[in-house]
Amino acid sequence: MTENIVWHTQTVSRAEKEQHKGHKPVLLWYTGLSGSGKSTIANAVEAKLFELGCHTYLLDGDNVRMGLNRGLTFSDEDRVENIRRISEVAKLFVDAGLIVSTAFISPFEEDRARARSIMSQDEFVEVFIDTPLEVCESRDPKGLYKKARAGELPNFTGISSAFDVPEQPEIHVKTAEQTIEQSVEQIIGYLREAGILEI
Repeated sequence: MTENIVWHTQTVSRAEKEQHKGHKPVLLWYTGLSGSGKSTIANAVEAKLFELGCHTYLLDGDNVRMGLNRGLTFSDEDRVENIRRISEVAKLFVDAGLIVSTAFISPFEEDRARARSIMSQDEFVEVFIDTPLEVCESRDPKGLYKKARAGELPNFTGISSAFDVPEQPEIHVKTAEQTIEQSVEQIIGYLREAGILEI
């Protein structure tokens, strides 16, 4: 079947989409432990970008598992497939000229590297939401750590499943040391310095 598939070139070019949007497309890949603040900060950054007139879309881990990735478990194998699917979807949104945010634990370095590899140069920005495990566990917004400690949630990142700490993220956010507003300014500041935003 694959041999009968041919890539169809679109009439509207990437450059035209970028000019129309007024900013460069990019994928902000938020990664961190459950309870680290990924979704909170990603939402706050998107709100700021929207205020600035940018065209954005936020792909949240839980939301995507309710539709596109419904049925996938939290086994290592399904986590890999979860990230593969979202990487391909994010690529399409970036190709449309948007500033895309993905808020997923994405615990494995190999998967994050694979997501980076399918993007064009400088279009993948890893945002490490670096929050100590004890802080995440004290927040426990969904009660997941309590269940994991009780043995009710197998393969829980940080407890019974590994998290590969990003070695060289483009943006390193430490939520235990700064406010949401400061985190947003840090990320927006990076986008301006990188030439993605000119506003």
